Amino acid sequence: MTRLLLGVTLERVCKAVLLLCLLHFAVTGVLYFDVYARHLDFFSRFNSPSPSLRPDANHTATLPPLLPCQDVPPGLVGRLLIEFSSPMSMERVQRETPEVRAGGRYVPPDCQPRQRVAVLVPFRHREHHLKYWLHYLHPILRRQKVAYGIYIVNQYGEDTFNRAKLLNAGFLEALRDDPEYDCFIFSDVDLVPMDDRNLYRCYEQPRHFAIAMDKFGCRRLPYAGYFGGVSGLSKSQFLKINGFPNEYWGWGGEDDDIFNRISLNGMKVSRPDVRIGRYRMIKHERDRHNEPNPQRFTKIQNTKLTMRRDGISSLQYRLVEVSRHPLYTNVTVDIGKPPPRPARG
Repeated sequence: MTRLLLGVTLERVCKAVLLLCLLHFAVTGVLYFDVYARHLDFFSRFNSPSPSLRPDANHTATLPPLLPCQDVPPGLVGRLLIEFSSPMSMERVQRETPEVRAGGRYVPPDCQPRQRVAVLVPFRHREHHLKYWLHYLHPILRRQKVAYGIYIVNQYGEDTFNRAKLLNAGFLEALRDDPEYDCFIFSDVDLVPMDDRNLYRCYEQPRHFAIAMDKFGCRRLPYAGYFGGVSGLSKSQFLKINGFPNEYWGWGGEDDDIFNRISLNGMKVSRPDVRIGRYRMIKHERDRHNEPNPQRFTKIQNTKLTMRRDGISSLQYRLVEVSRHPLYTNVTVDIGKPPPRPARG
């Protein structure tokens, strides 16, 4: 009997110990998983992005604004070797300038340009010259960090050439194409700068760029009031002088009239250093229908009387065609015919 009671007692003790062990195991398991969960939550704070950094489906990432382009761009070369003996084609120029967009447009990708420049070229039957001009000018302007567009202003028909009237028309057509232009460079197609430090931009005063040409032995100006070849005016400066004169048919005189307009409106012509403002001219014969204007000397003397009624305010022309080429925009305009010259006697 005693043994039976002892066995029952031991059985009960064993069951109690087993229950205690199970209870201990359960409590230990609960505590373990609680600590493990806390441990994961602690480290997840470092791995998951904060609410301010989480992508927002309604928010688009924006790039920081570009800094203004430097006044003196760092990639300028300086004195250039300019030659016109190597064969040249538009295809070659296009291959060499893949960054230029259709219509001859370019914007620096790495800085914010200070001006938007329209380069206007009066033109007729000068395709050979244009290839070389584009070959040199596009790389120069890109190194100068210029936001620019090139406009070849082509005179329709075979009547007497009128450089200044073409440039007036080019001014209006360029603004029609891009109203943001605030600087205008007026360049003959046969003049190429020999130094890329001659910066094609507008200044506080009207700018004359081509102050020394190889045809003059790269000496300084042929005369003090010379304003021919390549010049630049801001939009406000151009409008202040009422643009260029429309009545200079044939070669010569219009650049002197422009110089007079600048002086009569209280402005002065600025120029680069003679060592920088050198140009090389593509040699050619004088164009047909661009003979010297015999009336030019009389007209120059009357600038003060004519500049308010003859200029951009009185311009009349007919737009024939605008076509965008890979390297330039062609603007063909009909500017009419010169008035009949008064009979002598």
